[in-house]
Amino acid sequence: MTLRSIGLFVVAALAEIGGAWLVWQGVREQRGLLWVLGGVIALGAYGFVATLQPDPNFGRILAAYGGIFVAGSLAWGVLVDGFRPDRWDLAGAAVCLLGVGLIMYAPRG
Repeated sequence: MTLRSIGLFVVAALAEIGGAWLVWQGVREQRGLLWVLGGVIALGAYGFVATLQPDPNFGRILAAYGGIFVAGSLAWGVLVDGFRPDRWDLAGAAVCLLGVGLIMYAPRG
């Protein structure tokens, strides 16, 4: 169940970050409306992927996803845009991922 949840977070991150990047490229880099449309579709897909998480609590899923988004955005920047995070970026992402672990996978009784 945990591996499925982590996989869904990864897919959601790709859809949301990729969608936002496509919109950015379409508008800021003037690549055109097809890039923006692709981004809008990807952002919509993100919303559907989030509903597949096994935990039924919307607030918990979105709160945890916030940490995934932080780390994923830095990774996207490295892989796609040549961004080089500094130690503070990496430390912040680690704190966010620790928060994801606590929010999603801490034992509850």
